[in-house]
Amino acid sequence: MNTLAWLERLVAIDTTSRNSNLGLIETVRDALTALGLEPWLAANGDGSKANLFCTLPAQDGAAQGGIVLSGHTDVVPVDGQDWASDPFKLTDKGDGRLYARGSCDMKGFIASSLALVPQALAMPRKKPLHLAFSYDEEVGCVGAPVMLAELGRRGIRADGCVVGEPTSMKPVVAHKGGYFFHCRVHGRAAHSSLTPQGCNAIEHAARLICHIRDLADRWRAQGPYDEDFDVPHSTITTNVISGGIAINTVPDLCSFNYDFRHLPGHDADGIQAEIRRYIDQELLPRMQREYDGARVELECGAAVAALNASEQAAITALVRALTEDRGVRKVAYGTEAGQFAQAGIPAVLCGPGSIEQAHKANEYVDVEQLAQCDRFLRRIAESLC
Repeated sequence: MNTLAWLERLVAIDTTSRNSNLGLIETVRDALTALGLEPWLAANGDGSKANLFCTLPAQDGAAQGGIVLSGHTDVVPVDGQDWASDPFKLTDKGDGRLYARGSCDMKGFIASSLALVPQALAMPRKKPLHLAFSYDEEVGCVGAPVMLAELGRRGIRADGCVVGEPTSMKPVVAHKGGYFFHCRVHGRAAHSSLTPQGCNAIEHAARLICHIRDLADRWRAQGPYDEDFDVPHSTITTNVISGGIAINTVPDLCSFNYDFRHLPGHDADGIQAEIRRYIDQELLPRMQREYDGARVELECGAAVAALNASEQAAITALVRALTEDRGVRKVAYGTEAGQFAQAGIPAVLCGPGSIEQAHKANEYVDVEQLAQCDRFLRRIAESLC
């Protein structure tokens, strides 16, 4: 199948992160097996989702080294969005764009990678080409570490990785890391007419939220900075909050989530330790003067490693040469590229479509972008010959 046929097939499978992705993964596995390859799966804990990894060995059978083409199979929800067409049917309106959920982010790259396989198999490869398709990237890059751990157990090494996130086919060499925390502040309930008998979880949570905002204001005013990023400093924001049961009841629980996105090199563990010190040294003593059973729980929901690709890395040089692009681009969003780099596989981002189209109603990818991706991936395969 060509890229457009693969894309039509892939977007028709609803792989919203809350769903299983096995329908897509098994479709891809069966197609690769039919070509004589031996893909393997690395599943999540309950087996409802899986990563797929497949090696096109060198002609001498070698499976070590070479380049990984990486993409995530899950997509964000369409709930509440005003789509002009069926989001799970590839729609061509004759305007040079293909509309569907995931067409841009990032089934277009996966489709192009799969269309490349028969061509690559016919090439005299001196090094292998690998495919790596993951689950649950959109909810915190949860799936890729499972696959990378299995690569380690199998002793598979690669020289570099291209993560095909939508970058308008321009190389992106760095992105921020991300940590997503859930906080629960436990106080003591009381009738609001007897306020001194309670410990108001909402009010004390608000103190912590304001402290978190103070950190964000400090980074914005004082740095550290990297002006090559679209947002040149680290950020931290409280984005979800819940608490209280009635207007006349002092709340005993308030929970909230905060999102920390840091520049490469900004000490994420140190920042979280600073928040923990504020809780232990200031907030909890104040709460426990009102109620000695007060406590604060912090849980890390997800952690996404930052990416800072070396310009000296072979994969960076190759992608720059093939795209003829020397621009320095760094982005605030996170991807699995940082996880590949952390596992010892240098990585860069380069894929079809614009991130500005991702996650929106009427998501689309330009047909010309897919054609560019096809040419780019073929040249990657040729570089292995």
